[in-house]
Amino acid sequence: MSQLMIVSMLIFFGLSVPVAVSIGLASLAGVGAAGLPWLVVAQQLFAALDKYPLVAIPFFILAGNLMEAGGISERMVEFAKSVVGGIQGGLACTCVLTCMIFAAVAGSSVATTFAVGAILIPAMIRHGYPAPFAASLQASAAELGVIIPPSIPMILFAVSTDTSTGELFIAGVMPGILIGVALMFYVWIYAKRNNLGKRDGEGRLPLWPSFKRAWLALLMPVIILGGIYGGIFTPTEASVVAVMYAVFVGKVIYRRLTFRQLSATLHKSVVSTAVIMFVIANAGLFSFLLNRAGIPDALGTWLAQVFDTKFGFLMGVNAALFVIGMFIETSASIVVLAPLLLPVALQFGVDPVHFGIIMVVNLALGMITPPFGVNLFAACAVAKLPLERIVKPLVPFVGVVILCLMVITYWPGLSLGLRDLVYAK
Repeated sequence: MSQLMIVSMLIFFGLSVPVAVSIGLASLAGVGAAGLPWLVVAQQLFAALDKYPLVAIPFFILAGNLMEAGGISERMVEFAKSVVGGIQGGLACTCVLTCMIFAAVAGSSVATTFAVGAILIPAMIRHGYPAPFAASLQASAAELGVIIPPSIPMILFAVSTDTSTGELFIAGVMPGILIGVALMFYVWIYAKRNNLGKRDGEGRLPLWPSFKRAWLALLMPVIILGGIYGGIFTPTEASVVAVMYAVFVGKVIYRRLTFRQLSATLHKSVVSTAVIMFVIANAGLFSFLLNRAGIPDALGTWLAQVFDTKFGFLMGVNAALFVIGMFIETSASIVVLAPLLLPVALQFGVDPVHFGIIMVVNLALGMITPPFGVNLFAACAVAKLPLERIVKPLVPFVGVVILCLMVITYWPGLSLGLRDLVYAK
């Protein structure tokens, strides 16, 4: 049964059938081969979605879209430019810093790409940066949207493995900062070597005036993350607070959010949510059938025979996840693979929260690697470029993130230090 499911899924992938549909059709083949009653399909599809933490996903998506429509992301860009825009290459660094701030609310890399890229990609091009470089930078920096908490992939990992969402969130803070700083260091060197960005400080507001214009926007991640770690509300409740705050600031304070924009934002958010939930439901059925066939135990036994050290296991998992992330959507990969790989990771003594961060960071690379990198398509749409033009300038960014991934993988304290401090018993 399991062989039929995996082979049929790969065939559907090869025929360019959408990922969620491929997983669903493969699962139906598995149900038929196992002779199970078809009622199991409906039961497992519902069970996969009947999890309280998943409520946070549509609200974080909506919050990110409201930030874009209500002018909140624009104020964040102004503030970030006042902080780092004065150096050579400052506009490119502004892109990274803005993505880091935006990520602390949105939880989605695609939302970050559109919200920040719509402002900064044209600005970088006007300041002389090559358009392919600007698009590649935006796609890569937007990856921070799923690493810096709150993060939709972290929620999916937590739901799939019964891991604490709050612990995953706080464990993602330092890895996100590491990647953000590394990207800014690279673009600063790139600007120096290519004699770019000397006029990036033009039109930059001083720090204090820009802070006064943006303080309500900057207060948003403080409220969300402070509320979660202060025990005021759960991550799921925080997603609702983020939406209400974005509506209030965008509509009442900035007066940028019209009822027509609100309707369009709700429609876009519903479509994005439906896509993710469809993937989760089908992946849940797929995982149920694999578990019933004993695949997790067999996989654990095989991996234990192939890798005899934690170092080797983590290296092998990272290599496999990097390839998988290039072809399979991040949400589907996490929901299907996390329940299979985590038990094996525990056998090697890997902390479940640390392993979750490794999976999320690694699979997030799939968002910026061809052929199916969703951030690349979003950045290309904003920059009006074909995908093939941004592949070459993208390579160094992928290399920077891979180096950071190695640090995150083999230095658990980077992820777990803050977690242990906050959740110390």
